[in-house]
Amino acid sequence: MPARSFATVMPGKPRQCSRPGRGVRSASIGAVFALCLLPIVAWCGETVSVCYNWSCSAEAWVSFPDPLLAGVAGLLKGTGSAAEERERIAQAVGQLYGEAARQSPISDDRPGNTADAESPGRMDCIDHATTTTRLLRLLEARGWLRWHRVLEPALRAPYIVNQHFAAVLEEQAGPSDDALAAERALAAPVPAPAVPDYIPVLLAQCDCQAVLADLPAPPAPPRPVERHPGARYVVDSWFVLPGAAPVVLPLANWLKGEGPDVD
Repeated sequence: MPARSFATVMPGKPRQCSRPGRGVRSASIGAVFALCLLPIVAWCGETVSVCYNWSCSAEAWVSFPDPLLAGVAGLLKGTGSAAEERERIAQAVGQLYGEAARQSPISDDRPGNTADAESPGRMDCIDHATTTTRLLRLLEARGWLRWHRVLEPALRAPYIVNQHFAAVLEEQAGPSDDALAAERALAAPVPAPAVPDYIPVLLAQCDCQAVLADLPAPPAPPRPVERHPGARYVVDSWFVLPGAAPVVLPLANWLKGEGPDVD
């Protein structure tokens, strides 16, 4: 297997936003120059190389504009558990693949290997594992993953010749329960329960503690977040169309052959 197939990221070569040069004397020339720069400024963001044509035999650089990246950052912000973050990661990777498909031949890719065997933008599991790992590392490098870290792709080979690769995430401990509770309180403060007006009057007139039954119950404390530090999951985009959320499965299940039935 070529070593370059699973390079971490051709990390995004951040594209520099161009600025008008000095010494442009004519206002009309400056205006034309500024208009010419608009497409470049709109696309300032991050570039990543995507693999295709099987075994990463061809690659294409795609650019992810800042508005798209801002949306991805918002999608991943404030996740309350590792399980929630995995769902959001799948959505984010799907969005990035959708943009990559608009800029490169991988728009011809189809789930599995059979339906697109003759297409110029076909992707096998090596192409997908490599590209998805690069996209995940982009998210990781920007500090958008709080519950996971990105590992090297995993291999399953139940029949020796039937090899299959996929990108891998490892769950981390994540924020503490106290930190999560503080975030929830800031995001949506819980109002104090309202006490009916008649309650103080009744309590003043008698010793009847049954009146207390009419008091609203305080909100239940949130349950501790379920955590499994060290648990590993595959993010397998080979099963889906470009732009769709990839399949996320526990690594142990995936190694046993679990996943959609595609060829």
